[in-house]
Amino acid sequence: MANPYLPFWEYIPDGEPRVFGDRVYVYGSHDRKDSIDFCDYKLKVWSAPVSDLSKWTCHGDIFRTRDGADSPSDVDWTDELLFAPDVVERDGKYYLYAYIVGAKGCVAVAERPEGPFRLLSRYVYDIPNHYDNGTFIDPGVLVDDDGRTYVYCGYQGSYMCELRDNMYEVVPGSYKLDIIPTEEPYRFFEACSPRKINGTYYLIYSPQRGSCLDYATSDSPTGPFTYRGTIVDNGIDYPGGNDHGSVCCINGQWYIFYHRMTNGTIMSRRGCVERIQILPDGSIPQVEMTSLGFEESLSPYEITPAETACVLKGGCFITELNVFERPITNITDGCVMGWKYFDFGEDFSSKTMQIRLKVRGCGSKGTLHIRIDSEDGEELGSVDFGEDSGIIGSRIKAVTGRHALFFVAESGYKGWYAGEMNGRTLISIDSFVFMK
Repeated sequence: MANPYLPFWEYIPDGEPRVFGDRVYVYGSHDRKDSIDFCDYKLKVWSAPVSDLSKWTCHGDIFRTRDGADSPSDVDWTDELLFAPDVVERDGKYYLYAYIVGAKGCVAVAERPEGPFRLLSRYVYDIPNHYDNGTFIDPGVLVDDDGRTYVYCGYQGSYMCELRDNMYEVVPGSYKLDIIPTEEPYRFFEACSPRKINGTYYLIYSPQRGSCLDYATSDSPTGPFTYRGTIVDNGIDYPGGNDHGSVCCINGQWYIFYHRMTNGTIMSRRGCVERIQILPDGSIPQVEMTSLGFEESLSPYEITPAETACVLKGGCFITELNVFERPITNITDGCVMGWKYFDFGEDFSSKTMQIRLKVRGCGSKGTLHIRIDSEDGEELGSVDFGEDSGIIGSRIKAVTGRHALFFVAESGYKGWYAGEMNGRTLISIDSFVFMK
């Protein structure tokens, strides 16, 4: 599956990936495409076999703070928004932790990783007053090898504590504030996610620059933690925003799960994933955003939805018009759209190939320049477009091998008239395909 790796209509940010048995589960917040708020009043979970990461199954709503069409609210003390859950397994049961805006968070329990979850308790804690408002924002949970359980939380300041065996009461005296400092280079902001990897404790989190997922490591679950760097940044050459996610090993391959923004807002977030490496010294080299998802490369000879772009520069963005259509819109003069990476194969007999694009006219004319490897890279050709919607294309230079692909938009209006067209939307793109 390419990025976004879930069905394109699904908005699951803040993804916490967990492998339970022979399936990988993603627990996250739930966004709505037309919302002016982060998150929703429900939580959902998706899963896929570890042997086939293209077959994702939705297990429906697993927890709610308001009544839904198929199930009632799971809490009776609030009906506020649900943020950023995590799920861990202990002694054969699965425990869901969630923050509820403006209220104490809660713990739910299930017999299976997909639920159904039933409310176990609110969190039971006594934390210093100066930190109470951010008590259980973005809870990340770690069950250590000895069975001891730790919660890591925070917003504009972090803390951790240990839980009793009932999984919802805090062990008195176990609080540690600023487990990840707010000072340089840590700059903690939110989104704690703990992992234990090869005996080392990792905390993945969002720093104050927002669009990144950084990490710190320690030899102990209670720290101190040492800053190690950035894993991924969703704001490089893309309309960035807050990020939240974690790492997971699936079939021997490590991945970073994160999210990207759509609909010209920082609220409509969709889950994405990139392959990462964890080196012998425990470091994780930063990776770039791609269109790959779980794939090693994409085929240019299959229809590519434009919304899988991982580069959007100049003000263009993805807009969901309805459940079937999500074009790149607001394409103006100079906008850049990019996809990484396509494998064009090794057919040296073809000197040219064709490209076809499904587009929506916006009453303007211009040209899309087709380039590889970078927005200023080799130009394979160009495609002219007019005022109408439909299929456009041209014959361009054939290429072999693995390449990033870029479209660069150019207005067809020159001279004094160009000033009148400055900033005007030229075209929207739905999809494209190459043909030999």
